[in-house]
Amino acid sequence: MHALRHFYASVLLDTGENVKELSDYLGHNDPGFTLRVCTHLMASSDAPARKAVDGLYEGTDSAPDGQETAQGH
Repeated sequence: MHALRHFYASVLLDTGENVKELSDYLGHNDPGFTLRVCTHLMASSDAPARKAVDGLYEGTDSAPDGQETAQGH
C-alpha cells in the first residue's frame, strides 16, 4: 500500500500538483520532505531544467568543446 501511495504522490507532482497541498494531504509536515521522497520517481523531473539551460545556448556558436578545445589554447 505504501508503494501505491508513493507512486500516487509522484504522479500528482509530475502533473503539476501544488506541493504544499499534496504535502498536507499526505500528512507530511514539510513540503520539502514530500519532494525529497517522491520526485525521484519522476522521469521528467529534470526535463524542464534541462530545456531551460539548453534554451540559453540556442543560436550560439556550436564550436566543439571539451578536451580538444582545451588542448588548442
